[in-house]
Amino acid sequence: MVSMKNNIALFLSIICLFFSAAALGQQQRDLLSGHFTAQQLAAGLLPAEQWVPFPSYTDRREWDKLFAPVLEQVLQTGQKNLDYQWQVVKATDYLAYERNGSRTIMEKPINANANALSALFFAELAEGKGRYLDQIINGVWYFTEMSTWSLSAHVPAFQSSKRTLPQGDTQVIDLMAGDLGSMLSWIYYYFRPAMDQVNPEISRRLKANLRSRIIEPYLQRDDMWWLGFKLNENQLVNNWNPWCNFNVLTTFLLIEEDPERKLQGVYKSMRSVDKFLNYVKQDGACEEGPSYWGHAAGKLYDYLKVLALATGGEISIFDNPMVRHMGEYIGESYIGGDHWVVNFADASAKGGGNPLLIYRYGKAVASEQMMQFGKYLLGAKDPTLKISRDVFRGLEDLVSAPQIVDVQAALPPGAFKWYEQTEFLYLKSGDAFFAAKGGYNNESHNHNDIGTFIYFKDQKPVFVDAGVGTYNKKTFSSERYDIWTMQSGYHNLPQINGLDQAYGRQYKSAAVEFDKNKNTFSLDISGAYPKQAGVKSWKRSYTLQENELSITDEFEISGARSANVIHFLLASKPDIHGGVIALNGGTYNLHFDAKEFEASVQEIPQDDNRLSSVWGAALYRVSLTAKNVKDKGTYAFHIK
Repeated sequence: MVSMKNNIALFLSIICLFFSAAALGQQQRDLLSGHFTAQQLAAGLLPAEQWVPFPSYTDRREWDKLFAPVLEQVLQTGQKNLDYQWQVVKATDYLAYERNGSRTIMEKPINANANALSALFFAELAEGKGRYLDQIINGVWYFTEMSTWSLSAHVPAFQSSKRTLPQGDTQVIDLMAGDLGSMLSWIYYYFRPAMDQVNPEISRRLKANLRSRIIEPYLQRDDMWWLGFKLNENQLVNNWNPWCNFNVLTTFLLIEEDPERKLQGVYKSMRSVDKFLNYVKQDGACEEGPSYWGHAAGKLYDYLKVLALATGGEISIFDNPMVRHMGEYIGESYIGGDHWVVNFADASAKGGGNPLLIYRYGKAVASEQMMQFGKYLLGAKDPTLKISRDVFRGLEDLVSAPQIVDVQAALPPGAFKWYEQTEFLYLKSGDAFFAAKGGYNNESHNHNDIGTFIYFKDQKPVFVDAGVGTYNKKTFSSERYDIWTMQSGYHNLPQINGLDQAYGRQYKSAAVEFDKNKNTFSLDISGAYPKQAGVKSWKRSYTLQENELSITDEFEISGARSANVIHFLLASKPDIHGGVIALNGGTYNLHFDAKEFEASVQEIPQDDNRLSSVWGAALYRVSLTAKNVKDKGTYAFHIK
């Protein structure tokens, strides 16, 4: 007992040496480690058999109840994988990333193996007869023989070689390694007795791998950037943080038997998740967009839920308003129609989120709005089990599916949502939906897009944000802004004095204002452009009415030498007739001063599946090039 107290004291003294959130420009909230001590955690941690909220493997009555609505689906999927041939991830699959930038050649086989193992896991839980056990053992054996559980695109950041081929002496935790660690921990927890009857070496080997690949690297390394402890100037804490920490937390709680090591790992995860909570703005907006909400706020929910379960509810922050705001963001960003959403940054314009996850999050934070939105997304459909390597969510889906049935479906109320700290505005008027943003050009999954907007009428896209194409080596490299989707010139923004916006945290908006009585949003975007642009001020103002959106640009430039160009990105092909541009087949019109501008249209073919699946064959960029070069002026545009 004395030894444990000494270790806790030493552990607490060490954590003071890490970087402070304030040094990284974050707000020092520390909602977890700042309010709950390691001693409180040590006193509250429960053994797995006491905190796991799901039935034991042998409790067939309870599993029969949970699986009853989806039993046929689960068993059919499991049956298909009884003769699954485990795919080899070759050395050249890893090398492909540095040779030609391809991520998918390595990711496809490991994803297929993980999904097969998950399907077998759920089928065995559902049936309980051991029919799937041998193939589960094959999957376990396959994964424990791999050199690494990490993806080729992620390995270089954590290896001394900075190459994509796994180093034999290095284990790192990325999204895939964490997901596999969590899934395999659940397999160990539920099937260890059955595997031991076959051969104790199986579970022994699995446990040893979970320790060497997840637990040891987490305890020993502080340089994995997603932890948030050691960040360089342009690194940010993003969705990786709650996502990886959730997986690590699950592994510690299900696998680690040493109380001191478990305490050290769990408390370290609390300090790390605080870095994410410190980074998120108080308003709770997800700057990465709705596509990432499930991996950001959604994974925060998963982490907090497991932490609360494992401590008997003693460590919980679900009553914190910011945590509730983070959850409600997913409903506020929903436009409707064909599941359109506000998609600034790398987010897709179509999404909506997992209805059952949204419901559970809403229940945890006492948000009727979230629970009703979850039911709205679900509609009249019966819940199905999404079988993936995310075992915890799958198990929670089984539990929450019956609960959501009687919830009333509804969209979030209100004509607007203003995220003052993040500088996101979502505004509705009649059948019009408008969204615009300020911020700065080093947000997570950043595009150079300060001041841009999107505009939907009757739940159909008019002015859009393209989103992002399929990830490759270029996407998260120094060449990121060579990609057209990242550039301000392909957003609804001006090119000023011949220059587009620049990347970096110093490039930001100013004088941001929202007048809810006039439905007006305005900001100065001059700070988003490099000094060479010579822009002293560029105030952009938007005013939304039911049948009109007005845009005004009032500017002052020092030493204007190039014509300004106002770009608009459109979902459908426009027709130009003098000072009127017909949009969406003539349903709407963009009016501009033909004496002031020369209009042109560029068709942008969408040959990337991630973009074409949303936008079809092409997007279109209208460029209004000023006929006169001048230092001061005002431009006006009207969409009617």
